[in-house]
Amino acid sequence: LQGQVWRLVTFVIDPPESSIMFNLLSIYVYYIMGSNLERRWGTFAFNVYYFLGVLAHILAGVLTYVLFGHSFVMGMYYLNLSLFFAFVTEFSEVQFLLFFVIPIKAKWLGILDAIYFVATIVGGFLFPFVPQLSYWLISMGVIAIPQNAVVALVSVINYLLFYFVFRKTFRLNREQRQVRKEFRAKVAEAKAVQKSMAGEPRHRCAVCGRTELTDPDLEFRYCSKCEGSYEYCEDHLYTHQHVKKEAIEVE
Repeated sequence: LQGQVWRLVTFVIDPPESSIMFNLLSIYVYYIMGSNLERRWGTFAFNVYYFLGVLAHILAGVLTYVLFGHSFVMGMYYLNLSLFFAFVTEFSEVQFLLFFVIPIKAKWLGILDAIYFVATIVGGFLFPFVPQLSYWLISMGVIAIPQNAVVALVSVINYLLFYFVFRKTFRLNREQRQVRKEFRAKVAEAKAVQKSMAGEPRHRCAVCGRTELTDPDLEFRYCSKCEGSYEYCEDHLYTHQHVKKEAIEVE
C-alpha cells in the first residue's frame, strides 16, 4: 500500500533460509517432488495447485492486514511443505534416506509433516491466550506464532481444496490421457471402416455372384483345391472349375 506493489509476487522467489547449502538441498528435493507430481498430474494441474496456493497466500496477507492491521510477511515455506503432502498422497511407498543414511518411507515423513503443521497452526492461534504453549513449541523448533499459523493454515486449505474439489477435473495423468486418446482414435477408425463397408457383402460366390445379402440362407466356403482366395456358395462349391496357375481342372 506504500507503493511497493512488487511484493505481491516477489515473495515467491524468496529463499527459505540464509544458508546456501540448505537452499540448494531444498531446491533439489522440491524439484524431485515437483517433477514427479507434474508427470503424474500433468503440467496444467500441477500449475493449478501451486499458483492456487500463491494466490491464497496473497489473499491471506491482504485479509490479515485489513482485519487486524498487521502486515504479515508471507513466504513459500509452508506451501512447499504442503507440496510434500501431495507427494505423499501420490507416492506413499517411496523411500527416502533420512540424513542420507536411515531409510524411511514417505508416508511416515508425511505423518511428521502433518504433526508439524498441526502444532504450528494450533500453537500460533493460541499464542495470544496461551503464550507458554507457543514458547514451548518454539523451543522445540516449531515457530508457532500467529503469522506462521495463518500461512500454514492457508497451505493446508489449498491442499484440501485441490484434492477434494479441483482434483476431480485433472484425475487422468499424462499417460492415461495418451492411452485414452489412442483408444478414441482406434474407435473412430473402426467406425469409419464399418461405415465405409456398410452395404457391402462379406461373402460372394465366385461363380454366380450371389452374396449373403441377396440370399441370407446361403452358406459360403473357400475351396482348398483352388490356388487363390476363391469363395463359393453351397450350390457351386463342388461343381465349379478349380482355379490353377497353369491349367483349369474340371471336376
